[in-house]
Amino acid sequence: MSTEAQIKASQKYNQNNTKIINLRLNNKTDADVIEWLEKQDNKAGYIKRLIRKDMAR
Repeated sequence: MSTEAQIKASQKYNQNNTKIINLRLNNKTDADVIEWLEKQDNKAGYIKRLIRKDMAR
């Protein structure tokens, strides 16, 4: 169990060092993408790896 101080420290770190980017997918038109992403153990890592590969072109 995290203490209140640990929670506050994590919130402060996240606020100063991270960014949330949401992606909305349509269950019908993006079903293939959804199915593929659900098979990935680390979705964020997978997406970042694809983006970095594309950036290197």
